Amino acid sequence: MTERTSTGRFAPGLRQALIAFALAQFICSFAGSNMNVMISDISEDLNTTVQGVQLAITLFLLVMAALMIPGGKLTDLLGRKWCLIAGLLLFGTGALLSAFAPGIGILVIGYSIFEGVGTALLIPPVYILTTLLFTDIGSRARAFGAISAMGGIGAVAGPLIGGFVASAIHWRAAFVLQAVIVLVIVLLARRAVRDPLPADRGMPFDVLGAVLSAAGLILIVMGILVSDENVWAMLGLIVAGALMLVWFFATVRAKERTGREPLLSTVLFRNRVSNLGLITQNMQWLMVMGCSFVVSTYLQVVKGYNAIETGGVFTATTVGVLISSVAAGPMARRWPQRTLIISGFLTTIAGIALLLLLGGTGNGIAAMLPGLFVIGLGLGGMLTPSVNVVQSSFGEDLQGEISGLSRSVSNLGSSLGAALTGTILVSQVDSAAPGRAYVWAMIAVAGAGVIGLVAAAYLPRGGFTPASAAQPAPAGGSRST
Repeated sequence: MTERTSTGRFAPGLRQALIAFALAQFICSFAGSNMNVMISDISEDLNTTVQGVQLAITLFLLVMAALMIPGGKLTDLLGRKWCLIAGLLLFGTGALLSAFAPGIGILVIGYSIFEGVGTALLIPPVYILTTLLFTDIGSRARAFGAISAMGGIGAVAGPLIGGFVASAIHWRAAFVLQAVIVLVIVLLARRAVRDPLPADRGMPFDVLGAVLSAAGLILIVMGILVSDENVWAMLGLIVAGALMLVWFFATVRAKERTGREPLLSTVLFRNRVSNLGLITQNMQWLMVMGCSFVVSTYLQVVKGYNAIETGGVFTATTVGVLISSVAAGPMARRWPQRTLIISGFLTTIAGIALLLLLGGTGNGIAAMLPGLFVIGLGLGGMLTPSVNVVQSSFGEDLQGEISGLSRSVSNLGSSLGAALTGTILVSQVDSAAPGRAYVWAMIAVAGAGVIGLVAAAYLPRGGFTPASAAQPAPAGGSRST
């Protein structure tokens, strides 16, 4: 199948596959952010607390991050299309469980566990298949641009759509909507998506590595979550998580020395451009989820706005992301990806400053809109180039692993965004000066932007040559894709 028709557009089969991939990324990002505007409604309906709903949101993001690396490896073992469909079905099942949840326990099982595991299974195939099906750099950049844009739109439009559905119908209807969209994606993917490489059913799977990597990430984020309650518990969990990750990398090195297949190849961390791109991805998604959680929680808990009012505020961010996403293609042809990423961080940080300057605690919703709009412009302009930098830094033989690592790092950023800023805000939201907690939480988000900006500044100035076109498969363990 050729990638382009005579008109320069993607061939019909590829176009349908791209729609399925983009919708899959959209619904996963949407699921991560639409709960933010329903915190009050869910906590009242399920007789739980704001902290309980925050925990469910963070667990969903954390399960995604912790299992994304094993999910990427499973695509080689079970097949990319198989994992995509299975992940979608698991996600849809979780959405239906959440829609009919009688209490917070079932909501956590359906939303945090089923949807989280489903996302970890379906997202790596989206990026792997995109890399394999769109073979020339221009087509791949356009495809990643569409997928990343839909991910960004899902994240920032989640509060708007979720708020509208929750106010017009019920918060449970938002989960029914997720299930319906998933069904559409399954039907589209079964017909349009093809897997160009066979599954390797005989490939060994590193179970110990999967357990250690997941446990390490979970313990670290859980440590951040308990930081406002017990400093010693926080330190203990973070240290335990770090030790788990050290153990994980020790097992990886041991397997590579003996020629066995590890969960994650250490060659992925020897590419300087990819490493810098991963840092920018992590900080970008920390900013996306951090801004969404802080602003949503503040408006509901402190200002007393309902779901539709809270979601409406994020229209400004959604419009900003849409504008910069539409311009992403032309900008990518004129400017290096490094320039776009740096500009995105600078714009987002400026938007946060504008939000804090104009949207003070005594001002209304209108004062927050300019800052949120500028934040959307910045985020929409840098999500795509960061993905393309990382994904295109390796050849086909490592696409399963780098896709899992890339998505894990991005979703870990979302988890850290919800955990870090949520902890700052929720710990003081009932204090005499809750506005101060809001300011500090947003300053923390801006600090993440500064870290991403520094990483982006070290990216190559003149672009880079993708590994898929420039270097052979790395030596070491076997690579089955």
